[in-house]
Amino acid sequence: MTTIEGAMDPAAVPTVTVRGWLRLEGGAVFVAGLVVYGQLGAPWWLALPLLLLPDVSAVGYLAGPRIGALSYNVVHNWAFGLGVLGLGLATGVVAIAVVGAAAIAHVGMDRAVGYGLKLPTSFQDTHLGRIGRDRGARQS
Repeated sequence: MTTIEGAMDPAAVPTVTVRGWLRLEGGAVFVAGLVVYGQLGAPWWLALPLLLLPDVSAVGYLAGPRIGALSYNVVHNWAFGLGVLGLGLATGVVAIAVVGAAAIAHVGMDRAVGYGLKLPTSFQDTHLGRIGRDRGARQS
């Protein structure tokens, strides 16, 4: 459990705990993104379509898993949503800020249910582990 130096051996730390914390963090960010969305005065009927919009980036998978992972990951990270939100706030364009808040909420929602950034090997391989029916088939 510990190394010679007395430090915790990273291989001995249960990954379930780390994944659990990352999923909890995602849930918190999902809620925070929705709060910002509401504070911007955006209509709630538009929330669901905007929450689903980032998944259009998965169209890159039509060109293969490497391109698909790249196009998916560009949109499905905290920096993208925060950048769009910041741009909207800095320019005073509420519509851009709303899209940024929705993007942040989307990434939080994905992380909360276990969807992570994609690895170039397959859509099912993420930084949070393998997703889908055959989760145990390929563990990294």
